Formats: sequence, structure tokens, C-alpha cells
Amino acid sequence: MCGIVGYLGQKQALPFLLSGLERLEYRGYDSAGVCLQENQQLRIVKRKGPIKVLEADLQSLKFNSQLGIAHTRWATHGQPNEINAHPHYDCQHQIAVVHNGIIENFQALKQLLENEGHHLVSETDSEIIAHLIEKFYQGNLEEATLHALKLLEGTYGLAVISAQENKIIAARRGSPLILGIGHDEVFIASDVSAVVEYTKQVVYLKDGEIAVITPQGYQLQNIDGEDLQAQIEEIKWTVDQIEKDGFKHFMLKEIFEQPQTIANVLRGRLFSDQIKLSLHFNPRKVKKIIITACGTSWHSSLIGKYLIEKIAHLPVEVDYASEFRYREHLINPDDLLVVISQSGETADTLGALRAIPASETLGIINIVGSTISREVKSGIYLHAGPEIGVASTKAFTSQVASLILLALYLNKERTGNLDLELVKNLEDISRQVQIVLDQAKQIKKISQSLLSAKNLLYLGRGINFPVALEGALKLKEVSYIHAEGYPAAEMKHGPIALIDQNMFVVFIVNHGPIFEKIISNMQEVKARGGKIIVICDLENDVLKKLADFIILVPSTSEELSPLINIIPLQLLAYYVADAKGINVDKPRNLAKSVTVE
Repeated sequence: MCGIVGYLGQKQALPFLLSGLERLEYRGYDSAGVCLQENQQLRIVKRKGPIKVLEADLQSLKFNSQLGIAHTRWATHGQPNEINAHPHYDCQHQIAVVHNGIIENFQALKQLLENEGHHLVSETDSEIIAHLIEKFYQGNLEEATLHALKLLEGTYGLAVISAQENKIIAARRGSPLILGIGHDEVFIASDVSAVVEYTKQVVYLKDGEIAVITPQGYQLQNIDGEDLQAQIEEIKWTVDQIEKDGFKHFMLKEIFEQPQTIANVLRGRLFSDQIKLSLHFNPRKVKKIIITACGTSWHSSLIGKYLIEKIAHLPVEVDYASEFRYREHLINPDDLLVVISQSGETADTLGALRAIPASETLGIINIVGSTISREVKSGIYLHAGPEIGVASTKAFTSQVASLILLALYLNKERTGNLDLELVKNLEDISRQVQIVLDQAKQIKKISQSLLSAKNLLYLGRGINFPVALEGALKLKEVSYIHAEGYPAAEMKHGPIALIDQNMFVVFIVNHGPIFEKIISNMQEVKARGGKIIVICDLENDVLKKLADFIILVPSTSEELSPLINIIPLQLLAYYVADAKGINVDKPRNLAKSVTVE
């Protein structure tokens, strides 16, 4: 959940290290630090707070180094401060380490090291890695690191340098790490966004792989020291795709990108008479689908359940990956396990994929080359481009669009039938999403009424109940206002006790069979003095009388309504948070890619 960068080449290392940290700051921003090798010495500078604090202090210092590592931290062990910030030294300040992940046996290793006379200064689990390497170091950093790694239990993406050797050792188990291959230079990073400005050629390290980087190039090996063949892949993203492009925040930019990103999911897959997905299982043999995910991806999974059961008539179970991986599993050979993750590195989702025996697995992911994308048997890429804002927006709608395609594909392959009206409406969905985005100024005005709110309820029915969950999550993530999503009918089973004149309730209302029932829920809120915001596709006199605010959205098929209804909820969350002066792209305590349990 932190960011690593490293450099070895013919140029000054510090400029890349700082620009790489800036690109990766969405992964962690409690503290940051750099370590540069210069004249057979290691110089570490680290600071609490955002990258700009570190940059300001580095301006007064002079460095002449072509080798260095750096890190931006999201705290797991120990408070965010300079002592706990990375990089970490060994006792003699001859070895430095940056690390992502969690070392589960660090207490036992710490006791071992302290018994041998090592003096550890931080509260982190990461510092022990530097001391373990020191324990084994006899002039060969590669061998010492391999010995140390064999003692570690848990997850890591790490980079190690020594004052005495002109090399970097990088290793991965459970936490992403890539090599960027340039001309007479090699870059290391947790994410391709850090290197895309410098090279398009990358090597995605796999679990259990170690890279030895020297001025002559790089070599991959396994933990036993056996050489491996590297596979170079090309980055398809451009620098422009990860810039704000005139928007105040990445989150706002990514909200407004959704007409295009939804179109990207459909392009080359949706046709008037067929759905094309390159999946490596027989849909006719599938008896049940199990979907597992975390956070926003879990909400899209719940929508996927409605979609697949209604369109393809297959039973679907949805589980939090963090719970699913640790319970008994009743999976049959004809079941399909679907894992959903924007990053493709989510620790619990990856753990579920690995822990659960399933003959057929399908990943819905955004990041090409990610661990999940490599370990599933079939996959659907979102093609949403880099999502920098910590609060997911465009990845959510891309996941929902992918699940709609999957439902249509399964039904077509199993029955030969294709819902042509739904396909036609799906072809028009990007235009309809843009219609909602064009109302941003109106939604911004409504958001001003929520600035003093302490609690909100989000209510929806059917396929829009998960939209209520996602809308509430967005508000919690970026504005720090407590919000909960509920099925509208469940309000009277408890939450109605919270309704008073200070409570805002957001209703998601699509015209259809249960329209009148949700109207009844509104009347219950109104009778208790609550304030009502309505997202609806049909405005009538009853709604005008009950609602304090109405956001009118285009009408579409029920199956597609989540793609439209979530947009005003994303905008509401954004505008409330921005008005409160919160750093929307980097909300407190959160990180983009959750690569620890």
C-alpha cells in the first residue's frame, strides 16, 4: 500500500526518484524518503508528511549519485513519523531497504536480531529486513538478500542497496513491483505510472522473483538463485493520461472520463447481434457463479449478481474476499469463480483466488500484467486507464459495464438469445452518462446543503441498492461524513430511528414496479422531518412535493440504471469534500492499492 521507486543508470538518480514518488503518492502519503549511494556511502533523507515536504528539504542539499531508492509510506506498523519512514538502515548504515507489504513474523525476527546485538530504532516491520541482510552480508548483496528473504513470512515488494556495491536488489512476493527498461538505465517502481514518462518497456516481477540490477543491466532469478527469463511488455498508457488535464483533482477528472471509459469497455466487444469476449471456459457447463471482491469492487459484484441472474438465469453468490478466503467453500467443478479488482493486486482478493480450488476462474481487472491478471484462467480488462484518485469512480462503472457484457455473453452462449433492446440501450449509455455530467453545476449547488451534515442515509431497491452502498462509501471516503446505504424497504427495520430534521436521505428512484413503494418510504422520512435528495428518471408532482432536491437523470433499461445513477452520487461526494477543503485525491488513512490484509 506504499510506493517504491529506484534508479541505476548514467544519469542523476534524484530527479527520477522525486518524480516517481509524486506519481505514486496516491499509494501512500504519511511520510517519504530517499536514499542515494555516493562515494561508497549511503545518504538517507526522510520526512513526515507529503512528498512536497521532502522535496523542499532536498533543495538545499547537493547530491551526485546515479544509484538510489525511495519510498512513500502508508503506515501499517508504527506511527507516521521520520523514524518509521523508509528507507531503513542496518546498524552500520551500509545497507538500506524500502519495503511494501507486511512481515508477519517480524516480532520473532526482531527478537532474534536484538539477541544478536542488532539495534533497531523504528516501530516498523520493514526495518528488520535491513538488519537481516546485514546479518548475512559478506561482500555480496545478492547472496545476503536471498538468505534474508528465506526467513521472511508475509508479503513484500522491496529494493535493497549497499554502500559498497553498485547494484540494486529488487524482490517481490505479494506486493507489486516492476522494472522499467531504459537505455543504459533501469527503473524500479510499484506502478507503471512512475516510469511511463521515462520508458514504455517494463518487466512485471512475478511472486518469488528477484531482480539483480547492475550498470550492465538486469537479471531475474528465483529465491534459490536460479536464473529466469524476463518478459518485456510495453506500456500502453501515455503521460497525458495520468495528468489532471485542467481539472482540480484527479477524482473529478476521472468522474468526467466515464463516458469514454465505459465506451472503452464496450469497444470491440459489443455488437448489435453478438457479444465477443475471449474467455477460456464453456459457458454451457457453468452451473453457478461465485464473485468475490473488496470495497467498491464488491459493490459492482452485487450489481453483477442482479445482472447475471436476470439476464443469464444463473445463480450467483457474492462474498467479501476477506471473509470468503477464510471460510469453508462449497465449490463444485462446474462453478465459475470471478474475482474483481481494479489494481489486480488487492491482497484479500488475490488470497481468495489462491485459497479456493476452482476449475474455472475469471478476473475483471484494470491493470494489465497485474498478479490477478496472470493467475486467472480468463480475464476481462477494463481499459479504463490509470485511476489515480484513491476513491474509485471510473473503475466502478467500467466493472459494471463489464458485468453487463458478461451477463449478455453467458445468456447468448447458453441459449442463443440476445436482448437486442438492452444492447441498443447499452450502445447509448455513454451519451446518457454525459447528460448527467452536464448537470455538475446543479449538483455542486445541492452539495452545499450537505456541508454541515453529520450522517446520511442512501436508499435504493433492487439493482440500485448496491448503488446506494457505493454512493455512501464515496461520501465516507472523501468527505469524512458518516453515511450508510440500505435497501429502501429496510429503513423501517431500524434506521428510521435516526431520522430527524438534521438527517439527509438520498433516494435512488427509477420508474418501475416498485416506484410507489419507494414513494411510501419517502413519505415516512418526510413525516419525521428528514431532508430528501432524489435521483430519479421521472419527475412528477408527488416527488416535487416530497423532495427537497431532485436530480433528474435519463431513463434507460433497469439493468443499465446503475451506470447513470452513480454519477450524481460521485459528484455529490466530490463537491462536498472539496468545499470542506479536503485533499480529495488522498483522503486520510486510505491507500489506492490495498496490498496488505
